[in-house]
Amino acid sequence: MPRNHNSKNPKKLIKPMKLDISDEMIAERRGGSGPMPKNMPKWMALTITKIDLANKWVGNIVCWLVIPLTFAMVYEVLARKIFNAPTMWAYDISRFLYGALFMLGAGYALSKGVHIRADFLYRNFKTKTQGKIDFWLYLVFYFPGLSVFLYMSTIFLQESIMRGEKGMDTAWMPFMWPIKSCLWLGIVFLIIQGISELFKSYWAATKGKWPGGEN
Repeated sequence: MPRNHNSKNPKKLIKPMKLDISDEMIAERRGGSGPMPKNMPKWMALTITKIDLANKWVGNIVCWLVIPLTFAMVYEVLARKIFNAPTMWAYDISRFLYGALFMLGAGYALSKGVHIRADFLYRNFKTKTQGKIDFWLYLVFYFPGLSVFLYMSTIFLQESIMRGEKGMDTAWMPFMWPIKSCLWLGIVFLIIQGISELFKSYWAATKGKWPGGEN
């Protein structure tokens, strides 16, 4: 039986709802990657673009760590479950690679604005207000905090190299200085990227628009 169809009252087309991603993507929306404003001082524009580009290259390189990380985990599962021959190194390799991936890519993540943010109030502020908040938070908390972390991680790394420190929680007992080097480098990349974000915040606070083609 054919369905009843009233040609005089056709059903209205249901338009798909536009996905609201303001909560998750607000940091990325304001962190533009386009060309810098023409009226921005050349030294500032060059600093922002060079730092962002450098951390982009770091992110592109670091992302390849996913391949050996996946290989190590798959190999361990197959060796353990199929051949009943678990490895001594898979656990340490997996946590080292994951830690390196997390820390070395932190600067790139900051440049893309994908770090977790509490934006339920911030997102409703004017651009100038957002810029002022970010600018002072970077100066008062971000750089002093990371400076302390850098100082402490430098001590940890130096002591690890001098003592030949090894991991004592597994039978493989790998050297610890490689992963501590990644921690130190990750903090350095974050500090450098913070300079770019500080300039972006200053521009937004004074001009009312985020640089890079974003509002």
